[in-house]
Amino acid sequence: MDAKKKTLTEKHLCATLYYDMNTLTIRIPDKLRADLRMISQQQNKPVSDVVRESVRRYVAIEKFRALRKKTLPFAEAQGYVTDEDVFKAIS
Repeated sequence: MDAKKKTLTEKHLCATLYYDMNTLTIRIPDKLRADLRMISQQQNKPVSDVVRESVRRYVAIEKFRALRKKTLPFAEAQGYVTDEDVFKAIS
């Protein structure tokens, strides 16, 4: 193993995410892994469940942001400039 690869291995742990039949392997710093383990213990869930839920939330937020960006010009044309404008209209 060369020095660069060894250093990378020592600094990062490898985490594997299982979702349906797919596997995603990522490298994360030791501190993040320790934080994930702590959250996992606090919530009494496997680390993989915590990571899976985190990724699920991130993807949902990014999809929402993309949709918002796409529809913003149409909303502004109808006079909906702020979030408060939208909330007033649907309340």
